[in-house]
Amino acid sequence: MELGEHDYQLFLKRIRTVVMGRTTYEWIANEPSPWAYSDQRVIVVTSSPILNPKGKLETRSDIDSLIAELRELDDGDVWMLGGGKLQMAFMERGALDEIEIYVISSLIGGGYPLFPATGFKASPTLLSAKSLGGGGVRLHYTFH
Repeated sequence: MELGEHDYQLFLKRIRTVVMGRTTYEWIANEPSPWAYSDQRVIVVTSSPILNPKGKLETRSDIDSLIAELRELDDGDVWMLGGGKLQMAFMERGALDEIEIYVISSLIGGGYPLFPATGFKASPTLLSAKSLGGGGVRLHYTFH
């Protein structure tokens, strides 16, 4: 799919720090493609060490401490890559400013929910909705 201004490589150029959970990291680490985050600081949230990491990364196990650490950064955008479980933990703590959801037009009749059922409720404000062609749509929301 041609994403134009939303191309992944263009997007990564504006990101300074990438945060992901262990499941997302393992999925990326098992892909044959090269590590895409060499120009970013990468933090994996996990309670166990990562032996032989695919790329340069740091680990954290305490989400509250990580949020405090990230709030102190002033060197560029922080992007949370992947899983709804970690994103939900940040949303529950009021620590997610924006979210972009990409809807790709494939009906598969099953799968995983976007976010785990925790009882958390939010009403983010839609900043934009953009058709990406091929039936894909980018939804951009803010929580502030």
